[in-house]
Amino acid sequence: MKITVRDELATYIQENYSEECNELLEYLPAHQLNTQSIKAIMLNEIAAPTPEDDFYSDQELSYYMETTVQLFEEAGFPIKRVEELLNAGIYITNVVKTPSVSGKIQPADIDHYLPLLQRELSLFPDAKVWMLMGDVARKAVNRISKQETNKNALPATSTYKLRHQENYFKEIRLLPAYIMTGKNLKIEKSKRVMSAEEISKMLQIIKE
Repeated sequence: MKITVRDELATYIQENYSEECNELLEYLPAHQLNTQSIKAIMLNEIAAPTPEDDFYSDQELSYYMETTVQLFEEAGFPIKRVEELLNAGIYITNVVKTPSVSGKIQPADIDHYLPLLQRELSLFPDAKVWMLMGDVARKAVNRISKQETNKNALPATSTYKLRHQENYFKEIRLLPAYIMTGKNLKIEKSKRVMSAEEISKMLQIIKE
């Protein structure tokens, strides 16, 4: 089934997030996607400061794509544009759908956008793996799991330890990693390397 995420979620956003409707829609991709071709979803923590800085910007290399390109290159899958990821069956989204005014992500921010995130994730029923890029993504998925299965999908332990376990939400493999955007990623080489290793796992899973 071919859709655009922006069009598919527009009515839901208008009905449930009316005050933020225009801003939310600007951050969602207008690319036409075959929902059955998406095999992996990467959950980033929070939307970029502006839609032009985000993953689905029209810019040749947006602020968020700079580090994403670097991570995939280190994972042995060089790309230049987000369209290459979509064509490979990889969809990226933000847990918190608009940028934070305070600069900090509060639990209430996750809860506020969780219904929209759930609706968005449900568009891709053939996804085999979700990559959780940072603690906010882990918390969001545990909230979803708690609602739907009455238990957390991930135990309360470090990302480093979780990387050496196999965790699932229903039939979906969960790969916890570190944040995939921001200037700190260029400095924190060890976290970047570990995230690239998890991306390599994701690529292998979607090939199977």
